[in-house]
Amino acid sequence: MRIAVISDIHGNIEALGQVLADIDSHQVDQIMDLGDNIGYGPDSEQVVGRILDRGIPSILGNHELALVEPEILDWFNPAARESLLKTQNLLSKQSLAFIEAMKKSMVMHGCRFVHGFPPDSVTTYLFEVDQEGLELAFSTSRDQLCFTGHTHRLDVAGSDGEKILRQRLRRGIFQINPSHKYIFNVGSVGQPRDGDNRAKYVIYDDADQTLEARFVPYDIVITAKKIIAAGLPRMHADRLW
Repeated sequence: MRIAVISDIHGNIEALGQVLADIDSHQVDQIMDLGDNIGYGPDSEQVVGRILDRGIPSILGNHELALVEPEILDWFNPAARESLLKTQNLLSKQSLAFIEAMKKSMVMHGCRFVHGFPPDSVTTYLFEVDQEGLELAFSTSRDQLCFTGHTHRLDVAGSDGEKILRQRLRRGIFQINPSHKYIFNVGSVGQPRDGDNRAKYVIYDDADQTLEARFVPYDIVITAKKIIAAGLPRMHADRLW
């Protein structure tokens, strides 16, 4: 089975459209979405609609969590909070109902999917977890592979049962050792923060035991202009570059 994993679309319909077209050209059996479909970008409603139309399972992200539990809005910086409050008013009842029904994690096809950190944290960043925390996560997990988002970067943490390895995921193929456990951070479709402005996602192939990180260009100018025209914080347009 080939599974495409996307995350952190953040209302960027141009990036999502190009990523889905790329996925459709690579014989993928399943798409999984790790959340933060909304916020920052100008087209959160359209993004949620596309996810619903495609029947893509989606995990609760911290931006969705802020709509479900408004008390955590204080956790966000002022610009992100402003964007979320404006976004909330642009979402349809159908989209809000979809967000309210999201789960904090899923286990499918032998893999765990969570926005932040396993088993079900929505807000913990992979880079925040120290060596001891990773050792505990790997030793207590039954899942060989876990896919996370949230950081907007491509990273991997792996364990052979004794040592922990951390490294950046590069564009192309990563060979999975079937005797190891891994936590993969799949990067961001809609607002990468890794120094490369192309949309990012991964394809996991369980037959070949490979993970491919794919970099997809899209029309950033259109998205940036729409953010500014919508009256959303300009920094979220500038950050796309």
